[in-house]
Amino acid sequence: MVEAGAVWSAQDTTPGEIDGALRGLLKEQYEKDAACAPARVLNLVVIVDREWRGEILNRLERVGRYHPSRTVLCAVEPGRTTIDATVALTTEGEDRAGDLKLTRERCVVDIGPKHLRNLDTIVDPLVVSDIATLVWSPHGHPEAVDSLLHLAQVVLVDLVEEPDPAAAVRRALELGASAYVVDLAWLRSTPWRERVAASFDPPRWREELGRIDSVTVRHRPDSGAAGVLFCSWLAARLGWRPGSLMRANGTLHGSASGRRQHVDLRLVPDQSQAVPGLAGVEIGSASGMRLSLDRGPGGLSARRVDARGRESSWTVLGASRGEAGILGEGIRQALLRDPVYRDVLDEAALMLGA
Repeated sequence: MVEAGAVWSAQDTTPGEIDGALRGLLKEQYEKDAACAPARVLNLVVIVDREWRGEILNRLERVGRYHPSRTVLCAVEPGRTTIDATVALTTEGEDRAGDLKLTRERCVVDIGPKHLRNLDTIVDPLVVSDIATLVWSPHGHPEAVDSLLHLAQVVLVDLVEEPDPAAAVRRALELGASAYVVDLAWLRSTPWRERVAASFDPPRWREELGRIDSVTVRHRPDSGAAGVLFCSWLAARLGWRPGSLMRANGTLHGSASGRRQHVDLRLVPDQSQAVPGLAGVEIGSASGMRLSLDRGPGGLSARRVDARGRESSWTVLGASRGEAGILGEGIRQALLRDPVYRDVLDEAALMLGA
């Protein structure tokens, strides 16, 4: 059970006053109910354009059990020169003797563009020390992210939000030099990667990995980076040497050098794809085997044709977690580590000349 707690707000305030309000509200709440204890796992700092503040807050409400302990949302309003703030507490737990109720804090700070380059001076007093801090800036504002890198251990990005995949990969590599990077575009491809890996896991299919000679990825038109990451994952795991991707007739195409033969790579925009990410994958081998995965109702539709032309098909149920689930997983991944992603970024940089 989630209950709303105390609220404080002020106009033309200061970071010190906001910090004092946070401390005061927590003290008052504990005095009223000794079962309340502050959650202390993760800080989340979000930088958004003020007009999209409500949408981002709604997305954060839907992340399920992966709510951060303290959220500091900085809403950027053009022309603003002063700081307004609202602090709210929520508690989660049952009113049963001996049970603790976790308290989470949310601080919404309205700022102006002039605050972005020195945003760390505003945020520093508002994050809980000694726990991890995750920074997410879905509307750009790279200068704000850069100012927070010395406070943060993790940066949340989404490479499909950058219209230029090469620029997106360069930025992710740049951020990775100072912090651990969690990429929503990478997380969206998890079901696809898992199903492809599982399809080649049976012993009778493993030799086909060395015979792969073509990969075609269909993606939403603005999600080219997701297709590049998928191809880069295959290259990183199978030891391919990727060449440069070239654009022609709206598609990206190129090749990679496998251990036995060249691999043709094609990334094709799919106008019918409504959500960010991949729409379909087809992998072919020199023996004539073809494996395809396509987004469908309830999951992924899989189809395989072996070297003799025998066909089998099945449905992978529940493969998509939706955008709320992806964001929740991104927050969870802030406390984990995926060593493969950095290797994938390096391969993507080679493909894109980043």
